[in-house]
Amino acid sequence: MPTVFLVDASLSMCKPVSLQDRAEPMQIRHLAAEGLNHLLQYMAIHCKLEFCSVVVFSSLWEVVEPFTRDFDALRDRLTRLQFYDKTNIEVGIEGAKHAVLQEWGASCSCQIVLVTDGCTPRCLPQLNSPLFPFPCKLHIVPLCEPGSPQLKASLPFYQKLIDSTGNGAIVLPEGGLSLKSVNQAFVSIGESSYVSWQGRLVCGHLESHVTLCPPPDPQIKRVYDFEQITVKMSDTIEICGFMSIPDVAHPATVSRHLVLPIPAPKPDQSETSPTPENAQLRIEDGGMDDEAADDGKQPSFCVLLHGSLKVESMVAVCKLGASWYGMLYSWADSKKKSNLMLSTFEPGEGSVPWWTSVSSLGSNMIEKLKLPIKPAEKPSYSMNSVVWIRTTGLQADIQKILRHARKLPEKMSAFYKELNRLRRAAISYGFYDLLETMSSILERECTLLPGTQHPEAALQLSHAASQLKVTAGELPDIDTPIAPLKTKLSSSYMD
Repeated sequence: MPTVFLVDASLSMCKPVSLQDRAEPMQIRHLAAEGLNHLLQYMAIHCKLEFCSVVVFSSLWEVVEPFTRDFDALRDRLTRLQFYDKTNIEVGIEGAKHAVLQEWGASCSCQIVLVTDGCTPRCLPQLNSPLFPFPCKLHIVPLCEPGSPQLKASLPFYQKLIDSTGNGAIVLPEGGLSLKSVNQAFVSIGESSYVSWQGRLVCGHLESHVTLCPPPDPQIKRVYDFEQITVKMSDTIEICGFMSIPDVAHPATVSRHLVLPIPAPKPDQSETSPTPENAQLRIEDGGMDDEAADDGKQPSFCVLLHGSLKVESMVAVCKLGASWYGMLYSWADSKKKSNLMLSTFEPGEGSVPWWTSVSSLGSNMIEKLKLPIKPAEKPSYSMNSVVWIRTTGLQADIQKILRHARKLPEKMSAFYKELNRLRRAAISYGFYDLLETMSSILERECTLLPGTQHPEAALQLSHAASQLKVTAGELPDIDTPIAPLKTKLSSSYMD
């Protein structure tokens, strides 16, 4: 899940403020850089693979540091920011939106940390809902005294930003403005949103301690016909069995995670996560590097599983929690490098439609089923499916019918085939107004026929227009297509 540090670069960020734990005043921009530096230290310990970017804004916006995993480069860039004129949060939101869409698209979840001095313009902009076209969690950190008038005036606007996003929080320094309170405010963002998932990957008597990047959402809810399922990922990924890639056949997934092996926790190690200060000291002393070097010499079931799945072209079906399953597989981002990935299915036993219940799958069952399972009824694929996502698709279908109508009676069979195709789709979608409109179009075409046109054309168009009309209070029959009008003139065109 990428992160955007959206930093206010207005001149008000250069204002000096008095701090409780410092004798000399300090500028707000230095407080912002110090707080973001602590957040980056926390992420370097718990989310090393997080992509971060720095976007500054005033009356304009600028991406001063594109998405990267180099936390040192991010820290260095935060100390060299330039500051300009006035604050325009609407411009900053556009900058963050552009940065995410340009790099990740609209389907990737993102976190935005907005750092400002708590001042908002007198004329507040109109906010669209949702605020971002992608799933987003917004953290707003106003660096000002909790009881200041400017913060009281800005809090309703900040809350509207959070409500428009749908997820996020306003993070205020507790107990007044000080270096300690600012640093703790940014660390609290890391503790709430950058919690790494660590657990065990188990297959029979083999196991390995792994971490997932990005960490899975704590809860995933899916609404079904008569129930709502709430699932939570356990601390154990249990492999249930193995399947060949053709049998899996690309099922729908909820999320995708990189699976990385980690050192096994020591027996005397506390279960609580280390504080950022202690963990940073361990990194500086080289303790973590020594452990990683020793762990590289130990056999790992995670590495064995990855190599086996890659060579055999198979996936491992695994259980993530109560009625929640996923699959492990080898994924290559280039020709030379591949990784072990975990994709999670929709919650429930029947999450993959062409499988049977996941808990009922077995080696004998898979051989008998010959996955993927084909439905009992054999659908007809003689006609393409009707897709009306854009208006151009509907217009193309109507124009195709009219082209055949102008060539009646030679194109009689093609005319009724396309007309019934459109009628069936309109009834299926409940688009009954389209039937009335199509009937009016055919009546108009009938009146515009040239005098040299075959008389059979007018008869067929009038017949089709009358059949398309929907009687008030009655639903049209989708199973009965419109048949051509049988006349003495049409006997030679009905072959």
